[in-house]
Amino acid sequence: MKPARILTFKCAKCTKPVKVFLQKVSACSHIQPYQGICACGEVKRHATGSPDAVKSYIESLDTNWHHHH
Repeated sequence: MKPARILTFKCAKCTKPVKVFLQKVSACSHIQPYQGICACGEVKRHATGSPDAVKSYIESLDTNWHHHH
């Protein structure tokens, strides 16, 4: 089953809906990272997959984040 390409969340800053898009930073199945920017400018990150990889992605401020084995 393929992951969804777009997910919608509530912005933590302004509570408006923000769409996050599936990123192509990882070719492996350990993580499916998502990122989007709210209208208020807040960056929203989300990911599904390996807990360690998800934690690394969510906490990273690097826009060129890559999952390494």
